[in-house]
Amino acid sequence: MSQEAVPPFPDDAFERVLCVVAHPDDVEYGTSSAVAAWTARGIEVSYLLLTRGEAGMDGLAPDETAGLRMQEQVAGSNAVGVSEVEFLHHPDGVLVYSLDLRRDIARAIRKRRPDAVVVGSWEVEFVAGLNQADHRVAGLAAVDAVRDAGNRWVFTELTDEGLEPWSPRWLLVAGDDRPTHGVEVTGEPLQRGIASLEAHREYLAGVPGHPPPRLMITGITALQGRRMGVPHAVLFRAFDFHAPPPIALEAMQLAAAATADQEGAGG
Repeated sequence: MSQEAVPPFPDDAFERVLCVVAHPDDVEYGTSSAVAAWTARGIEVSYLLLTRGEAGMDGLAPDETAGLRMQEQVAGSNAVGVSEVEFLHHPDGVLVYSLDLRRDIARAIRKRRPDAVVVGSWEVEFVAGLNQADHRVAGLAAVDAVRDAGNRWVFTELTDEGLEPWSPRWLLVAGDDRPTHGVEVTGEPLQRGIASLEAHREYLAGVPGHPPPRLMITGITALQGRRMGVPHAVLFRAFDFHAPPPIALEAMQLAAAATADQEGAGG
């Protein structure tokens, strides 16, 4: 059975986007090509990294690794038009879901006031196989922080800091196998997305058997492009908090149909 085509986002869906991930390089495995497409259209995108990636290179001490990976992340971000990159100091490799983590993400959301927040999948198993522990924690904490950021009575210290509540309209989940929307990245956005991953050359050189970034990102976006009917795309599962929940829409449609049937029978 053929899959239903995945539509693009409305042209005016968002003007500011915040990407929340666990590590340097997490955005670069496809999502950054969508970021390149967005920044080319004038959409403001910023990154929040919950760790500095200090546990990611076996041959280097954590402090040295952190400096290198942060430098590579800034270069990769610049390749897709992102200049605002914030690194938090939560521990790499043993990231823990906590109120402190939620507070830090909520603080970034209130500061940047994005229309959309991009996160990775928090599922144990996702499109690329078994998900890494930090990725799962980062995704789930970010989902909860999206609501925290809009609630004046949660983390009241943020209001004391002068950060008023802010509720993003969209939550976009990368790596979900039930995509609802996509971004075409054919051409320049794809090339810039490839360059963003290539910027992590020192880190990638220490990953045994890692595929060449160009082949990997080209292949990933080609597979996802099939769902949109375009050569290359990045797909997301999108939650629009301004829209009624799907179950509410279905219930209203059923109620409207039942009312119409009753009126027809009575007429």
